[in-house]
Amino acid sequence: MSIRIKTYTRTRSTAYTATPDHAAGSGSGFSKTRKKTGMEEKGILYLVATPIGNLKDMTQRAVETLKEVDIIAAEDTRNSIRLLNHFEIKTPMSSYHEHNKYDKAEYLVSEMLKGKNVALITDAGTPAISDPGEVLVQKCHENDICVTSLPGCCALISALIVSGLPTRRFCFEAFLPSDKKERSEVLDELKTETRTIILYEAPHHLKKTLKDLSEALGDRRITICRELTKKFEDIRQTTLSESVLNYEQNEPRGEYVLVIQGEDKAKLVLKDQEKWTDISIEAHLEMYMKDGIDKKEAMRKVAADRGLSKRDVYQALL
Repeated sequence: MSIRIKTYTRTRSTAYTATPDHAAGSGSGFSKTRKKTGMEEKGILYLVATPIGNLKDMTQRAVETLKEVDIIAAEDTRNSIRLLNHFEIKTPMSSYHEHNKYDKAEYLVSEMLKGKNVALITDAGTPAISDPGEVLVQKCHENDICVTSLPGCCALISALIVSGLPTRRFCFEAFLPSDKKERSEVLDELKTETRTIILYEAPHHLKKTLKDLSEALGDRRITICRELTKKFEDIRQTTLSESVLNYEQNEPRGEYVLVIQGEDKAKLVLKDQEKWTDISIEAHLEMYMKDGIDKKEAMRKVAADRGLSKRDVYQALL
């Protein structure tokens, strides 16, 4: 099976590339001129990050691009119009959200195939992360339409870097599922997750989420970030048990990002080893040999399961 790899070479002569101003570090990098190629009639999808609470975080490049594209696809046009008015952006908007993401993606792709440029914005932060924008991005790639991003605010990254928890490896779970079965499955997976965990939560669900996390994960460290970049931003290092008690006494307000300590690898290894303490080394070896594994390899597996050396297993079998 062969896989076709699509690439978009960004040179100054193409429509979907850095202009001289962009390459020098200024300007929007936006251009309506196109190189004479098979993509000459196609527009571009710009993924434009917007502020998560402080309008001063809007970049100059984002403003210029939103002014120059043909269409702005917005998650909630009623919310986004305030942002556009503040920066005097007159570009027409088109509503693009969870309930119309498939049909509207087809429409937006058809417009880009005609040569129109589209900017995608979300209510706050970076689009296409836990967001219907991922569908539009997929459709663009299927149609060989160039997709590029204008970096900016992202709540999960902002929360992670101020959390005081390990940042080298992390996982993002967005919002926990509301369905009871799905929620339970996700929480079970997180029990053995060793990376730092990041979740979003709304104020009216925070108490239940913290309680569920505490019951599933135990009393881990957590940094609770509220109203990031806003006037009443609050970043609180605590534990899951303490946070449950705190919000029993204090009503949650604002939007939350939860950054949770991952499970300790050494504890997981110890738990795996403890599973074998109920059977003898002889029975453990016999289990593997019944599966057709030769004695030498079976002894190696027994040693690995129990955290012992092969010599220790050999001595125990004498």
